[in-house]
Amino acid sequence: MCDKDSLAYLPELAHLDEFSAYRRLEKLVDENLVLRKRNKFQEETIVELKNEINILKKQVAALSKNSSTSSKPPSSDIIKGKKKKRGRKDRSKRRGAQKGHKKHERKAFSLDEIDNWYLYTLNGCPDCGSQVELYPEKTKVIQQVEISEVPITITEHRGLGYWCEKCQKVHYSNIPDDVMKAGLCGPSFTALIGYMKSSMHCSFSTIRKYVRDVLKITLSRGQLSKLLDKVGCALEAPYEELLKRLPLEGKLNIDETGHKDNGDKFWTWCFRAELYVLFKVDKSRGSKVLIDVLGEEFDGLIGCDYFSAYRKFMKDFNITIQFCIAHLIRDVRFLCTLPDKDEKAYGEKLLAKIRKMFTLIRDNVDNPRELITEELKEIQNSILTIGIEDVPLKYDKNGKLMKSKSRNIANRFKKHGESFFQFITSPEIDPTNNIAEQAIRFVVIDRYITQGTRSEKGRRNCERLWTVFATCQLQGRSTFQFIKTAVQAYMNRGSPPSLLEPALSS
Repeated sequence: MCDKDSLAYLPELAHLDEFSAYRRLEKLVDENLVLRKRNKFQEETIVELKNEINILKKQVAALSKNSSTSSKPPSSDIIKGKKKKRGRKDRSKRRGAQKGHKKHERKAFSLDEIDNWYLYTLNGCPDCGSQVELYPEKTKVIQQVEISEVPITITEHRGLGYWCEKCQKVHYSNIPDDVMKAGLCGPSFTALIGYMKSSMHCSFSTIRKYVRDVLKITLSRGQLSKLLDKVGCALEAPYEELLKRLPLEGKLNIDETGHKDNGDKFWTWCFRAELYVLFKVDKSRGSKVLIDVLGEEFDGLIGCDYFSAYRKFMKDFNITIQFCIAHLIRDVRFLCTLPDKDEKAYGEKLLAKIRKMFTLIRDNVDNPRELITEELKEIQNSILTIGIEDVPLKYDKNGKLMKSKSRNIANRFKKHGESFFQFITSPEIDPTNNIAEQAIRFVVIDRYITQGTRSEKGRRNCERLWTVFATCQLQGRSTFQFIKTAVQAYMNRGSPPSLLEPALSS
């Protein structure tokens, strides 16, 4: 109970008698306690809602990732909405070639490439009928390419049988070994099937339709599979030659992507050297594949992403690695989209320094790297200092340090900071892993179209065909001609062609 002096602070009780005032005061105290409890509950609710809002903001930021803030492909940035009416924004430009653009004309066929000639003459002037004189300099030439009605030849090989009275059995005259080995389809036809399956991303169904409708030949899926097996055997030697060469390379870029084999999860590894590309399909995505392919004595420089298999390989065998800085920049950009102000400021500071580094490289692209190495090292040190020391730390109610995206970035810098900047002192390696990602892109397209493989032979054939295709593209060679030469050598038991010949001759 309160004394009389305390009642003086409540003017609304002054006109009441003492008993009534005390009763009224008790009621006010009880109401005040209820209000305090309600306020406390509301304050706790507000705190919980704020925490939930922060969590939802982070989830929204994570769901809003695009190709500039993550490793998602640029195609995932496209949001399909209502179709817009087609129309040119700039009506001042006419369709087709623009004024000032250089005209592109294909080179005319040489005399050796022309099969048939047709000459058209005039007996007189078409206007007045008078006699005309031949004027060779003004000849009009049209070169036309056409395919034959059936662009194949069918050959029958007969081995005559002879009866030996003494042996009492039939003997057959010998059919050449290359004909026997080729079977139904000759080397060029077999090479075409391999080319369509790899370079053109054709499924067995598509190849069968083409062969049936264009070449007028019906082949079963089993026959197509046998032809691909022959191509795979023909490419074994060139593939193994590259596989043995890989551990000797001074610089490699490596990437990997998923592969489906009869519903099981496999991985396609891409090893990108300076003058060739090798693919290997394996069940594992771990460092075991790197050990199997490169060996424990590998002494080159590897460019790759921050995947754990590469970190383990680097740690176990003291390998020098350049982690893709493009992946790092995407993760730092993602920090700038988070709702937390400290994490956002942390990301912006890192981005500013990284931007300064590449601006310096761009402005000195025509100068030797040695001239700016010291300045680049200074920027590198400032990036590592900010990344490790300025990371915002958050604690929970129990004083335990909380996980965050910023701490993940800081831990990368602590453990492998130098490996993000090997390109400063080793200009021969790119700061990004783009060349490996570009090399493996057509494998991803092939996976979407053909739905993977269904056997060990299929995996073997794919990795060899992909290797030949990517390497020939890199070297400016014809993939079809290489496959054809390899198949011919295989059927004639000759020496297979080499994918290293351009490298050795240079």
